[in-house]
Amino acid sequence: MGSGRNALRTSAVGAVSATLIAAAGLGSAPAAQAAGGTGGGIRFVDIAGDGGTPLKANVVTPAGADGTRAYPLVVLPTSWGLPQVEYLAQAQKLANSGYVVVGYNVRGFWQSGGQIEVAGPPDTADASKVIDWALANTPADPGRIGMAGVSYGAGISLLAAAHDRRVKAVAALSGWADLIDSIYSNRTQHAQAAAVLDGAGLLAGRPGPELQQVFSDFFSSNLSKEQSLIDWGRKRSPATYVDQLNKNGAAVFLANAWGDTVFSPNQYARFYEELTGPKRLEFRPGDHATAELTGLFGLPNDVWTDTGRWFDHYLKGEDNGVDREQPVRLTSRSTGGYEGYPDWKSVGATTRKIALGGTTTIRTNVDSGADGGVVFLSSILDQLTRTPPMASIPLLPRTWAAVWQSGKYTSGQQVRGTARVHTTVTATKESGTLVAYLYDVGPLGLGRLVSNAPYTFHGRTPGKPFGVDLELFSTAYDVPAGHRLALVVDTVDPLYIEHNPSGAQLTFSSPEHDPSYVTVPLREQ
Repeated sequence: MGSGRNALRTSAVGAVSATLIAAAGLGSAPAAQAAGGTGGGIRFVDIAGDGGTPLKANVVTPAGADGTRAYPLVVLPTSWGLPQVEYLAQAQKLANSGYVVVGYNVRGFWQSGGQIEVAGPPDTADASKVIDWALANTPADPGRIGMAGVSYGAGISLLAAAHDRRVKAVAALSGWADLIDSIYSNRTQHAQAAAVLDGAGLLAGRPGPELQQVFSDFFSSNLSKEQSLIDWGRKRSPATYVDQLNKNGAAVFLANAWGDTVFSPNQYARFYEELTGPKRLEFRPGDHATAELTGLFGLPNDVWTDTGRWFDHYLKGEDNGVDREQPVRLTSRSTGGYEGYPDWKSVGATTRKIALGGTTTIRTNVDSGADGGVVFLSSILDQLTRTPPMASIPLLPRTWAAVWQSGKYTSGQQVRGTARVHTTVTATKESGTLVAYLYDVGPLGLGRLVSNAPYTFHGRTPGKPFGVDLELFSTAYDVPAGHRLALVVDTVDPLYIEHNPSGAQLTFSSPEHDPSYVTVPLREQ
C-alpha cells in the first residue's frame, strides 16, 4: 500500500470531511416510523433490502393522496457517502408535481446496514426490493416507474434498469457507464479521484474486506491483480449490460460535466451511442456532481429541470417536447449557452490535424509544470470563473516536456468532442507513463488547459518503437482568433499514478510511413 496511498487518503479525507459533516447534520432525521398509509408529506421508513439488509429511506407522496389513484414512482439511491436526506428538496418538487418518491441510503453507508458493495449485485437487488416495497406500501403505479440519482445513485439506477424491466425511465446524473475507463483509463490509476472515493467510504461507510483489497491492489500498482480488478469493475459497469438495458427499453437521460475528474465524459458519450431506446445526453462545465449541486438545495437547476421533464414525458405521458428536441445538448466552457446536435458524432463534425513532427526525447519522473490541476477544485474554478489550469508554454522545460504548436488561427476555433493523439514512442524501460495536454495558447504564451489524458504501458521492449493512440477527455472549448493550440506531453501529473522507472527516457518520433499528429474536433461553422 505504501506511504503514497496514505498521503492520498489523508488529503482525500480533508477534501470530503466538510461535506460529510454538513451532510451528517442534515442526516439527523426523525426515527423511522411505521410503514403504511398514503397521506402526503415525508415519512422516514426502514426497507428490507437484499438478504434482509435494512435500508434507511424516506417517502414523499403528493399532497391529497388518499389511495383512490396511483401515481408514477421515482426511486432515488443516494450518492457515495451522502445520507438519505440528500434528495429531499427534489423529492418534494417531484411529489408536488404528482410523483411518489422514495429516496434510500444505499447499503454500507450511514444508518443503512451491510457493507459497501460498489454497485455490486446486492446493490442492484436492493433497488428492486425498494421498488417492491413502494408498490406494496405507497400509491405507486407499477407501470410507471423511474429511477434517478447523482454519481453513485446514477450508476445504481442504470444497473437497476438493466436488471429490472419494471424501470421505464432513468436519469443518471454525473454517473458512470464504464467504471474501469473512469478511474483506470489507459492503464493509469486516477489517484486523486480514487483517494476521494476511498476517503469518503472510510468516513461515512463500512468498506468490506473485498473493497479494502481492491483499493490496496489499485494504489499499489499490483499488476498481478490487474485482470481481477478489471473484471471486478466490469461487473459494476452499466456498459457491460447495455444489451439488457436496450432490450428492456428504458428511456435513458445522461448528464455529466466536461471536467468530471471521477467519471470522465468520454465513457458516457460512448455508452450513449450504444443505447437504442429513447435517450438524451447533456454535458456542462464543472466537475463531478457540481452541475447538479444547487438543485439538491432546492435552487433552480437546469439538470434537475430536465430530469423532471424527462420523467413527465416518459412516466406521465406529457407532450412537453422533450422527445422532439435535439437529444445531444452541450454547453461550452468558454461561452455558455446550449448547443443541440442530433447525435454524438455530429458534435465534432469537422477535424483539423496538427502535425507532431520531428524527434523529441524527454526525461521522466519530474513534473514539467503542465498538469491537469487538482481534483474538484480546478474544474469548479473553470465552471465558475472560466479559469482552467494554466502554464507558460515557452517556459516549460524541454528536458521534461515535449511541445508542439499550431500556427496562429485567423478565426475562432470551437473545439467540440474528443481530440485524439497518434504518435510513435520509444522507451528506455519496459514500463512508463505519459500525459498529454492540449492548451489554448495566447499571444504572450500563456496556455489555458483545453483537455488532457494519461497513458501507461507495460511489457514494452526497451529501444523498440511502438504506436500510441490516445483519446483526450471530451470537451467544448472556444479558442479565440489569434491564439494557437499546443500539445504538451510530460510524464508526471498529481492526478495520476505514474509508472516511469528512475532514469527512464521517452522519445517521440514521426516516421514518414506513420506520421504523428493530434486530431482536433471542431464544431461545424
